[in-house]
Amino acid sequence: MSRVARLSICAFVMIALALLDQLSKWYVIERYFRLRSYDADGPSLDFSTWLTTLTQERFPFYKTEITSFFNLVMVWNQGVSFGMFSSQHQWMPYALGLMALALCSVFLVWMWRATSILASIALALIISGALSNVWDRARFGGVADFLDFHIAGYHWPAFNIADSCIVIGVACLAIHSLFFEKKTQTEVSAA
Repeated sequence: MSRVARLSICAFVMIALALLDQLSKWYVIERYFRLRSYDADGPSLDFSTWLTTLTQERFPFYKTEITSFFNLVMVWNQGVSFGMFSSQHQWMPYALGLMALALCSVFLVWMWRATSILASIALALIISGALSNVWDRARFGGVADFLDFHIAGYHWPAFNIADSCIVIGVACLAIHSLFFEKKTQTEVSAA
């Protein structure tokens, strides 16, 4: 596959997944929770207004039990994965956002140089998730998390689609590294 075709697929994946993540957050916040919460201020925003309005107020905590093992919750992660590096300092979301953007730059260069479609798509997944969460930090000062799986009273930390993209992307990179990288390197050196 040519570099142009591979990078075009990756660009589509990044844009589509970042938009899907933002659309899911908008739907849960504006169309699901806002209609059910008495603590919500104002009417629901349409998607384009919600997506492009900076410095929005955070929706208050909310929880709806869907099944015996799954809840929809509204929580704001002010740290990184699983709330690590969480801080109440005003500058923390911006520092974490800048760090994520720097990592995305490294991943973009890696994706540009990669020869494997699996590695390239894995990097596209990671970049799309990171950029979508950075956009949350810029607008809300934290990342909107709403998927809450639990069993026997033990809850997995709440997450969103962007977080899932990052985890799946890292898993695909690990699989590529363990099972396919040597084969790819052999093919490249033989060419």
